Amino acid sequence: MAVPAAFFAVFFAWPVAAIVLRGLRADGTWHLGRIADVLVRPDIRHVLWFTTWQALASTALTLLIALPAAYVFARLDFPGKQVLRAVITVPFVLPTVVVGTAFLALVGHGGLLDELWGVRLDTTVWAILLAHVFFNYAVVVRTVGGLWAQLDPRQEEAARMLGASPLRAWRQVTLPALAPAVAAAALMVFLFTFTSFGVVQILGGPTFSTLEVEIYRQTSEVFDLTTAAVLTLLQFAAVGAILAVHAWTVRRRESTLRLVDASVTTRRPRGAGQRALLAGVLATVALLLVLPLAVLVRRSLDAPGFAYYRALTDADGGTFLTAPLNAVWTSLEYAVAATAIALAVGGLAAAALARRDAGRLVRGFDALLMLPLGVSAVTVGFGFLIALDRPPLDLRESWILVPLAQALVGAPFVVRTMLPVLRAVDVRLREAASVLGASPWRVWREVDLPLVRRALLVAAGFAFAVSLGEFGATVFIARPDNPTLPVAVARLLSRPGELNYGQAMALSTILMVVCAAALLLLERARVDRTGEF
Repeated sequence: MAVPAAFFAVFFAWPVAAIVLRGLRADGTWHLGRIADVLVRPDIRHVLWFTTWQALASTALTLLIALPAAYVFARLDFPGKQVLRAVITVPFVLPTVVVGTAFLALVGHGGLLDELWGVRLDTTVWAILLAHVFFNYAVVVRTVGGLWAQLDPRQEEAARMLGASPLRAWRQVTLPALAPAVAAAALMVFLFTFTSFGVVQILGGPTFSTLEVEIYRQTSEVFDLTTAAVLTLLQFAAVGAILAVHAWTVRRRESTLRLVDASVTTRRPRGAGQRALLAGVLATVALLLVLPLAVLVRRSLDAPGFAYYRALTDADGGTFLTAPLNAVWTSLEYAVAATAIALAVGGLAAAALARRDAGRLVRGFDALLMLPLGVSAVTVGFGFLIALDRPPLDLRESWILVPLAQALVGAPFVVRTMLPVLRAVDVRLREAASVLGASPWRVWREVDLPLVRRALLVAAGFAFAVSLGEFGATVFIARPDNPTLPVAVARLLSRPGELNYGQAMALSTILMVVCAAALLLLERARVDRTGEF
């Protein structure tokens, strides 16, 4: 635990504490009295209300739309199922900037709906809610569907034989068993939408603002660090409560269910009802997930002769000090470095947490590892500039600063991916190897590593994808001559002109293809034959 604990202390706790204390102690004096003043401001209360309301609405809408798909993937077997599984997961690993850009191309000015019916939904709450469903659809399908596939169907069949209707059998037998998984999925979706930044920043315009967006505005536009610090503490408290509830639901789910092999619970669709449900899920995936990405690609090809793509090779000397296309190679280099850091930190943390003799302090560190996913990335990025500005850690001019920030987001995914597999390794195998004289390093190399190799590849794929798309912290610390792809897309969208918009679409398409390629490699390295991570 020494390396993970030191990493999170230096590159997460210290920067966040530094920026919060800087805001609460501006001008050399403490401004604790301003905490209450900030919280009672009408505009801040409106931001807090909208943040909570849209997160609840996004969570409910995501569950409503995605739960039928969870059943389809859990219980039905049909051609192309694995390909469709990869398709629905692509939006989750895409950067939120690309998600916002895709929906902007669909519902914004000059978008597909505007062209066909003269309808615009940008700068409306519906665009934000649909984008959140697009982004979190796979969370519900993976979390609920993964458990649903392993529930013994004979329990529901027994209820049917005793006279229960299909609805009553599902409500009284299956739903109670699924409740912890549904709760866990709902809490994860709520966490992601509560801290939403890129989607609201692009689609919300000046009308809508979440806590994350407001922290960014107060920090970079208004320069009110005190208000930003108060909002950060408020978000920190809310996220901590969410993670505590999430940890409780996960423990409950793991300790109360008897599961069976998922490969024996699926079957071909039977009857008109199941065929209609499968058709409805396929139509939803096509309209909600595939269509925005297809429109994004189409808008990038609007100019003849791939003009938008060719323009990416030109340095304009304005927003960029280098050709925008160079952001592709910069992002890949940063993502590779961030993945290596995340694997080292997350792998060591997972190995420590998987030990059966781990103490309560070590187990408590598991929840702390999730905090970077919920704490404002804007705060982390700005905290890097404040805290890491003097020897021995003066990293403001170093290229490693960006991968370090990205690794903070990737490491929790590594832990969540590797921990269940490490816990499943039979401890007697390690003991037998030790009795035969193997050193601890050889035990790890010859017993654990072969068993967790695929999980390690899956973790690397997730870490690479999320590092490639990190935006909130990178937007503060990326150098003008080395922007990452999400930062370059955001800068192009902020500039007027059709050429800049088209280049943003082209760069977003390139980023989408790179993320999709990483996801396909991840699917090929899945840890079991059912395709679940």
